[in-house]
Amino acid sequence: MLDPAILFSSVLNGLTTGAVYALIALGLTLIYGVLHIINFAHGAALMVALYAVYLLKERLGIDPYAALPLVVAGMFALGYALQRFVINRASHGKDENILLVTLGLAIVLENLALVWFKSDTRTIDTAYTLSTVEIGPAMIALPKVIAFCGALAVAAVLFWIIRSTDLGRAIRAVAKEKQGARLMGIDVEKVYALSFGIGMACLGAAACFLLPAYYVNPQVGGGFVLVAFTIVVLGGMGSFAGALAGGLLIGVVESIGGLFLGDSLGQMGIFAIFIAVLLFRPQGLFGARS
Repeated sequence: MLDPAILFSSVLNGLTTGAVYALIALGLTLIYGVLHIINFAHGAALMVALYAVYLLKERLGIDPYAALPLVVAGMFALGYALQRFVINRASHGKDENILLVTLGLAIVLENLALVWFKSDTRTIDTAYTLSTVEIGPAMIALPKVIAFCGALAVAAVLFWIIRSTDLGRAIRAVAKEKQGARLMGIDVEKVYALSFGIGMACLGAAACFLLPAYYVNPQVGGGFVLVAFTIVVLGGMGSFAGALAGGLLIGVVESIGGLFLGDSLGQMGIFAIFIAVLLFRPQGLFGARS
């Protein structure tokens, strides 16, 4: 039989990974919930954020966690500018055009990264990269524990913004009824840009939590965004609670799957659950029936 201590350690590792997955998926679900589009540039934007953290550490010596305000602010500004001046103008108000524009942005960003950084995989070294924390019978890497706590803290701040601020109320109004919000004096285009910026800011936070224990290369965003899409559909399209719960669930399933099947097959469990949800609850775990 499997040692319970090993299983406990696997679950904890899955939760730490799942919290970062959830943070990435929260950005994606916010963009979908407000703009009602799938952002195909999400993975490429995560790659940009990871390179930003890498350059701040290697060139300026700024610790990834200390870089959090800089990277989050930079990604917010990038997302706001892209939506306001590129996606909005190039799409001409058509959803299918928005999908093509975000796909084009992803291709451009990934190829620019290939030009500037080549295809090399890069990592950073910190004093705590190999440090561990003892939690019961398990030893968990310190960067993973920090990532878990940090991701949940950022998610809590996002929930507070959406539920308790004027901006959050404007975002919910636009997501619910765009024309009605416009008639009430809300600048819909500005809310779109702010929502896109906040979604990208979530990626900046995720990059700061990831890189101390992860790596970056021009293709790194692809794997994360595939999992993020799965989480968004699993939790329910546009559901913040669903994205958070789905991310934690996916992290645990991936970790336990890797324990039994090996790292190369560990993600099979993710897509098995995904298919089961589509078959038996197509609106997602937290989604409402249309």
